[in-house]
Amino acid sequence: MEAVWGRNGSDTVWVMDLISAETLLFDRSDDGVLTMTLNRPEKKNAANATMWEELLATFQVVRHDPDVRVLVITGADGAFCSGADLSGGSDGPRRHQLAAMRHIHDIALGLHELPMPTIAKVNGVAAGAGCNLALGCDLVVASDQARFSEIFVRRGLSVDFGGTWLLPRLIGLHRAKELAFFGDIIDAAEAERIGLVNRVIPHGELDEFVAAWATRLAGGPPIALAQTKAMLNKSINQSMSEALDTEGWSQTVNFTTADTREAVAAFIEKREPTFEGR
Repeated sequence: MEAVWGRNGSDTVWVMDLISAETLLFDRSDDGVLTMTLNRPEKKNAANATMWEELLATFQVVRHDPDVRVLVITGADGAFCSGADLSGGSDGPRRHQLAAMRHIHDIALGLHELPMPTIAKVNGVAAGAGCNLALGCDLVVASDQARFSEIFVRRGLSVDFGGTWLLPRLIGLHRAKELAFFGDIIDAAEAERIGLVNRVIPHGELDEFVAAWATRLAGGPPIALAQTKAMLNKSINQSMSEALDTEGWSQTVNFTTADTREAVAAFIEKREPTFEGR
């Protein structure tokens, strides 16, 4: 899969060659929702070298595509992602292990830094790096058949793919240590109870629920949402004064946009606004 410069009308944008992806499937809706499906069902969608490369390329491209308002990540055939494929062999470039981990870090950071909202639609097992791929999304919606595990310790490994940063922020330090130290598998109900996911939905209703959330987000103001996302991500490392300063700059930008003018006009005219991201 390659990222190339192309044209969309009069604007220069990134264009993604979706057809050539070997391990990912894509579905783009007319309302700006891009659904990416991890597609190695024979391995419960475990990430091999090819999938890592394609994930990185996807995140690099999507961040520059103004037509993508929301990214939904899910897995094929009843699994989300069982983590990294440790079964042996290599289908990608040979790297020293430290270089390989830096490559994984680039992928986790690429997801984290996407400007648009991201939703993990967890339809089955999410383990190891697959668990942290889900938790790295802005919102996590799980089927009642989903299962989660920071399984690294069972493989003689320490937590990666951003888990050491994500877990304490999501569920607190002590619960984060419990999940990481024991590597236990928890069901969707427990994940919801401890705050690991936003919602648990009956399996048959998962697609409909996530589609509704994604559509609502896609209809929102892209610039304002991107700024809110960035500020929330940074807030834990800021003082109140620093956060207020950042809010001030962000709000100043918003007041220069056509979207904010449209929102005010829609309020006065008692109609729903139409946001264009400009």
